[in-house]
Amino acid sequence: MSTHHLLPATADTVHWGYFSRVLKPVLSVASGDLVTIEALTHHAYDDHSRMIQGDAGAESVFLWTRDKKNVDRRGAGPADASLYGRGSGEGRGVHICTGPVYVAGAEPGDVLEVRILDIKPRGCANPAYAGRAFGSNAAAWWGFHYNDLLTKPKPREVITIYEIDAAGDRSWARAVYNYRWMPQIDPFGVVHQTIDYPGVPVDHRLVEERHGILKGIRIPVRPHFGVIAVAPSEAEYVDTIPPGYFGGNIDDWRIGKGAVMYCPVAVPGALFSVGDPHASQGDSELCGTAIECSLTGTFQLILRKRETLSGTPLAELCYPLLETPDEWIVHGFSFANYLAELGENAQRDIFARSSLDGAMRDAFRKMRHFLMRTKGLSEDESISLMSVAVDFGVTQVVDGNWGIHGILKKALFE
Repeated sequence: MSTHHLLPATADTVHWGYFSRVLKPVLSVASGDLVTIEALTHHAYDDHSRMIQGDAGAESVFLWTRDKKNVDRRGAGPADASLYGRGSGEGRGVHICTGPVYVAGAEPGDVLEVRILDIKPRGCANPAYAGRAFGSNAAAWWGFHYNDLLTKPKPREVITIYEIDAAGDRSWARAVYNYRWMPQIDPFGVVHQTIDYPGVPVDHRLVEERHGILKGIRIPVRPHFGVIAVAPSEAEYVDTIPPGYFGGNIDDWRIGKGAVMYCPVAVPGALFSVGDPHASQGDSELCGTAIECSLTGTFQLILRKRETLSGTPLAELCYPLLETPDEWIVHGFSFANYLAELGENAQRDIFARSSLDGAMRDAFRKMRHFLMRTKGLSEDESISLMSVAVDFGVTQVVDGNWGIHGILKKALFE
């Protein structure tokens, strides 16, 4: 019999901007257990009244006054803000992750099967917006578009606030308003000219809200988690932004309800975390983010021991593999394991080394491995099948370690 756990998002149950093999677990589960996990978007302070106000969990996590910051370390950088002076963690990593969850018996070489059973939006707790949920899209300096703008001012960062139905009855989102980022002074007195540190409170007296935008346009809602991860083993603190073999910030909208993510375990207990919840996103996440919207997911965590994997799709798995009812999806990156490949300064250098060429080659190699090992095809058969029946697409071009996904339809083999 499995146990069903609840893991709320509070200042005591989240880690912000980093994964860590040395983090103390906030929950321990057995293989087969169910866990309902609350995940908060790190962009909630883009509109405090719609995404934080009245929500005890969000208020706990985002609390930042002149005298106190409830979640101080925000990122994998130095805790004393010695490099850039932005704040503890320096913002090298931005996502609020709930966890980690310790899975009893998990050891390096095993695979953690993560079944996504349900996803629900986190409704606004402000009575002025009852029945609604909200998310933020940031067209930011790390976006693919940023140095290719047509209209002035150039450059610029723009926040767009979207509304969705909290009950899930309406299948589309609509834009509410947007505004250009203006320099913000955080409660500790640091000036942020750009969106350079996670969770900076936005003073709406300094920005101009433009309403009536994207009129008549309905955005299909596709709730999913941008970050599903186990802890990597290579370093004590790892930036949440670049994805890797451990999963992490993959940013594939297909990682939603009904899907199963398989992550290779790298540390004892796996140390599973969830974050970066999205209401919707297109392939590429071109301008920098999706509709960043707090969600609650229900997961079943199943441990697949190494000695049981022979002859299965999980044999020799060394990358995040996604399964949906109709497809197998591999995720390729500019560097399959940038932490190992780029050396001591990997977490800095990866942002200058990304390419879609590398991501495409990695996706090709992973799909070839899958077809040869799982489906028993020869290399020549695999290559032909990939060219005529596998769909490769751009997952994201904004996460440091860029992504290409390959989609293999199960019906090909029926």
